[in-house]
Amino acid sequence: MGRVWRRGLRLSLFLLLPGCDLPGWDRDRVSEAVPAFQAGCTAMRDPGPLAAACAEAARLPAGDERAARAFLEAHFEPASAGEGLITGYYEPVLRISPVRAPGFTAPLLAPAPDAPDMDRAGIEAAVARGEWPGEILAWADPVDAFFLQIQGSGRGVYPDGTVRRLGYAGKNQHPYVPIGRLLIERGAMAREDVSMQSIRAWLQEAPPEEARALMQGNPSWVFFGWRDDLPAEGGPAGTLGAPLTPGRSVAVDRAHTPLGSLLWITTRHPLSGEKLERLVVAGDTGGAIRGPARADLFWGWGDEAGAAAGQMREKGRVWVLRPKGG
Repeated sequence: MGRVWRRGLRLSLFLLLPGCDLPGWDRDRVSEAVPAFQAGCTAMRDPGPLAAACAEAARLPAGDERAARAFLEAHFEPASAGEGLITGYYEPVLRISPVRAPGFTAPLLAPAPDAPDMDRAGIEAAVARGEWPGEILAWADPVDAFFLQIQGSGRGVYPDGTVRRLGYAGKNQHPYVPIGRLLIERGAMAREDVSMQSIRAWLQEAPPEEARALMQGNPSWVFFGWRDDLPAEGGPAGTLGAPLTPGRSVAVDRAHTPLGSLLWITTRHPLSGEKLERLVVAGDTGGAIRGPARADLFWGWGDEAGAAAGQMREKGRVWVLRPKGG
């Protein structure tokens, strides 16, 4: 018969696929994920199998835990996607300049439709020669600019304190290569020591040419656009088009998981080591996110979010909450 949703001492009559119970289901405040699901529904032109659930979700009272649980159990059936890697990302805040200046030597570029497809080294060389055919949005510290591309969005702060949002606007056709792996292969860092923070420290301490060469080992380049339409108090826009919600939005591989899907993830908190079991929404994608049980959890923006995101590289399990009858 399979197992059932865990609801403390009360067992729902809703049956799961064999082996697909949801650890921690009774402890999470699932109502906190409902606004992210509602925003995803609004962003989708055609919700498809999620249409009925989206229509009912729009009528849910804000913050009503009992109503949220009843809604989920009525409309969805969890199916295990298996065990995989759970990582984290965030929206960095970085200093930028409108012109190239000491400390601001890396370009943040808008897409150039007529530009030939070049790798990271080729793009940097074209900019240095003054031959980049597109717009240079701003200039930043090289390490900050590199990690902005990895995260896919950010908040740029000009010298006068003006803040502008930068959003993902495309990438070149070259594959993403994690430079942490390159450091391991070169014997420069042990696997267990690799994190965003340790890689950033290595780049900042290395001679500039050596740091540049390592970053060019990742040929992928991400382009940006200004997102002045986004409110300062909200998250960046994910691939789905809806703002990302800290702790409740994840990037997935949409070859396996449709955007807008509800997921249940179980893993560990990257800083405390405590269990992290919660309902999340697939609202984004990423160049390094591949596989059915792969998820990248959005932590928010700023230093605190960056501390958690940079340390998060944990094994975990993923369930997809599929719409009944879909």
